Amino acid sequence: MLIGASATLLLLGNGRIAGISGMLNGAISFAKTERWRWIFLLGLVLGAALYEYGIASSPTPVSTFSPWSMILGGFWVGFGTRMGNGCTSGHGVCGLGRLSGRSLAAVMTFLVVAMATVLVLRLLGLRS
Repeated sequence: MLIGASATLLLLGNGRIAGISGMLNGAISFAKTERWRWIFLLGLVLGAALYEYGIASSPTPVSTFSPWSMILGGFWVGFGTRMGNGCTSGHGVCGLGRLSGRSLAAVMTFLVVAMATVLVLRLLGLRS
């Protein structure tokens, strides 16, 4: 609910879309007119830190993936984000909230591919 509320407030107050991949891409330009992007991104990091070190009743689980697989996965996620003009959450939260047909198509594609992946992994016996 907080993510949807913050995306709505940013759209109403600033006329900007809170898609994180686009926001990070715009922040890298370091233009003075883009400082709001850094403030928003800093709020994301501080919010996560506040949750982890102040609010959470139990620690966040630790990943068992190797660092190289995480780096490779991050690369592919970034590649897909650029190719799809946004990330899954950006299309799902911001795009669907704006009734974007492109985001609806993207979210439906994500869901179908995810379901097909689970089906294939279960048929191959790799996941229960």
